[in-house]
Amino acid sequence: MSIFSRFSDIVNANLNALLDKAENPQKMVRLIIQEMEDTLVEVRSGAARTLAEKKELTRQLNRMEDEVAEWESRASLALSKEREDLARSALVEKAKVQDTVDALLAEIARTDEQVDRLSDEITQLQEKLSDAKARQQAILMRERTVSSRLNVKRSLDNSKVDEALQKFDRYEAKIDGLESQVDAYDLGKRSLADEFRELENESKIEAELEALKARVGDKAEPKA
Repeated sequence: MSIFSRFSDIVNANLNALLDKAENPQKMVRLIIQEMEDTLVEVRSGAARTLAEKKELTRQLNRMEDEVAEWESRASLALSKEREDLARSALVEKAKVQDTVDALLAEIARTDEQVDRLSDEITQLQEKLSDAKARQQAILMRERTVSSRLNVKRSLDNSKVDEALQKFDRYEAKIDGLESQVDAYDLGKRSLADEFRELENESKIEAELEALKARVGDKAEPKA
């Protein structure tokens, strides 16, 4: 499945719009990334070929420039020997080679322009690819979050949770029963502290009784 038909389609692609329309966004973003990576490989391969061509052109240029200098030197030698005819012939050959040099310079300039264009394309592709991979990570994180939430909700809605809670209730009731049995064993038993509290209460009651008798006796005695 090809999503993009041209390099410009990739550069101008609205990833949000593509993913919004997709039935399976995760699958769509994988396809987008794959096609971008394949295109990036193609562009880099093209750049490598162009750079190799430039190196070959540069080697040819260096040889031709050396040949121009050689014909120039031959023309000078011929003139020094008063061989104007040979000097003229040397200059004609120099001019031919110079034409080749000029053509190579023009070709190298075109190659440089192509390399610059390919470099820009690689930069744009890498930016788009980074964007697509960031979207992929965001989608994966959303999917994991939704899956986790769904699993939690399923667990909460599961009857097993209610059964577990009921088991806790029965267990707590059992503990309450055991505690009640322990408390029952202590019923009717008086501790040393209980006996001392009883004595203290008796003393208080006796004191209050004596005080009450005194008040009542005072009221009963006739006044002189």
